[in-house]
Amino acid sequence: MPYTPDLVHELNTLIRFDLETSRQGIKVHKTADPEVIAATARLYAKGLLTQVDGGYLTGLGRDAAEHAQAALTILTSSAIASAVPQRDFA
Repeated sequence: MPYTPDLVHELNTLIRFDLETSRQGIKVHKTADPEVIAATARLYAKGLLTQVDGGYLTGLGRDAAEHAQAALTILTSSAIASAVPQRDFA
């Protein structure tokens, strides 16, 4: 199953959290892009955030944010990509 635009917005919301501290959350204002507002509300409904407009990560939310940030790091790192042997998937 490929990532849908809604999932991409949710992932983009999760990577905005600073995982170095659990004392810092986010606040999505009413003037934010509608996609961001909707993504934040969906994350809250899924139990990943403490407030419908952001707040803090729940335990599950922190796990998801860690994985989202790790995937982003891996996918955007040219050093890792060049060190991995290339396989032919044809």
